[in-house]
Amino acid sequence: MNGGILFLSVLGFLPLVIPTCPVPCKCATSIIDCTSKGLTVAKLPVAFRPSAEIIHLGYNKLTSIPNGLFDNLKSLQIVYLQGNPWDCNCDILYLRSWLQWQQNRTLYRDVRCTSPAHLQDRIIAYLTEDEIISTCQYWYCSLALLSQLSLFILLFLQGILVIFIIVYLQKFRRMTAEAQSTTQDLYQHVDTWASSSRSPYNSD
Repeated sequence: MNGGILFLSVLGFLPLVIPTCPVPCKCATSIIDCTSKGLTVAKLPVAFRPSAEIIHLGYNKLTSIPNGLFDNLKSLQIVYLQGNPWDCNCDILYLRSWLQWQQNRTLYRDVRCTSPAHLQDRIIAYLTEDEIISTCQYWYCSLALLSQLSLFILLFLQGILVIFIIVYLQKFRRMTAEAQSTTQDLYQHVDTWASSSRSPYNSD
């Protein structure tokens, strides 16, 4: 079947076709040409056809390659990757590992980092794992800082809520004490009125 890999569906009734050729690309049996098609990572297929020998992905908008995309292509000879804005963070680890397994790395000297700034224009195939992981650590540190800031804001709001509750309880206690005092005064006035209203003729 052209343009896809045939699988059995989960239900077992209808075939499930996995696209192996991105929509704007030109795909033959052994050549997949996606040069300058505006491809992003999200538009890449889950898998390329197993018979692919040459894949052109140059001059697109790719920032990384999904894990395992090239692993099952036994006939693959070369992938053209130049001209993409590669973001050399954690997501680039798969591409860097795949490039390092290639026999002739010089073919990929134009596959370079666009970001982050401290790795800009570096050849991806020659990056060390520590250099890439360090960018991940920056991201984790930023996330940790954001989490701490969120926690601080939450604790601050909880503190304000506790103060509000304490103030309200103190006000409620004062109101309760005043109400009790007013009730006692009322009872005393009633008793006094009742005593003064008794007639002296009622006594023997």
